[in-house]
Amino acid sequence: MRKAASINLTSLKEPMDERKLAIFRIQTKILDVMVRRLLDKGFYWILPVILSKSTDPLWPDPDFSIEKRIEVEIYGEKVRAMQSMIVHKRVLVSLGPEKFFILSPNIRIERRERAKTGKHLYEFTQLEIEIAHAKMKDVFSIFEEIIVESMKSVRKDLRKELELLERDLKIPKTPFKVYKRGELEEKYGDRWKTDIASYIDEPVWITDIPREFYDYEDEETGEWRNFDLILPEGFGEVISGAEREYEYEKIVRKMERDGVDKSQYKLLLELAREGKLKPSAGAGLGIERFVAYVTGVKHVAEVQPFPRIPGIVPEI
Repeated sequence: MRKAASINLTSLKEPMDERKLAIFRIQTKILDVMVRRLLDKGFYWILPVILSKSTDPLWPDPDFSIEKRIEVEIYGEKVRAMQSMIVHKRVLVSLGPEKFFILSPNIRIERRERAKTGKHLYEFTQLEIEIAHAKMKDVFSIFEEIIVESMKSVRKDLRKELELLERDLKIPKTPFKVYKRGELEEKYGDRWKTDIASYIDEPVWITDIPREFYDYEDEETGEWRNFDLILPEGFGEVISGAEREYEYEKIVRKMERDGVDKSQYKLLLELAREGKLKPSAGAGLGIERFVAYVTGVKHVAEVQPFPRIPGIVPEI
């Protein structure tokens, strides 16, 4: 059960209390463990991109709820604020390091009504990974390891912080269970993603979700080799990822089917046409939502020093 928020979620005007500092100590521990594990596995640490001509269209993702896309002009060119670094990850994994991670800020101006969900923000950070020639199971294994190990470290080293937050932190068993989206639709209907988060007591993987052009789709079977990780206690989706499309004709067909503007993805398409786009798999973990789950807060904005709640623009 999530505890009621005890801080002002719209501004930061008073010194932080011990509860807030406890959340930040837990967040620090989580990031430390996750980053160290990835570095030990030989991942490169890449710095993020914020403005670009190309970014994730987030369409036709069934969870799409963007109220406005941020576009500005620099040097006479129109650029967009990063919604996710998927396009850049596909280029980089094909031309540079074959496995890397990024702590990537995302700007997604969610519709105002999403303020009420307690789990949406209009600025947040993802821990992104991408691995050339990998499969879904490879990504599952890495994220399960860093999730479980970070939670174990929090429970072992930060007991006082968990007690202060009244959080009884349970460590999930691995491997996490895997369900197909079709199974859940039959059981829960269109609200399967919302409903399952209330019924499970450990994280579960959901596969085969119709989504953007870059997620791999088997044209013979219609199955998508992609996935979400759903957290229990109503926290919902915390990871989204997939095996990736890499064949030029197939990518173009899907873009045209979905009404995606091909002119915004010139380099990606050029690499695919020249056979330079490598098969890969990857995903992004929402840091704030994961920290909110570990700490058990009522609203994900509690884990931010400057809350970014849909519809609310703070003074600083």
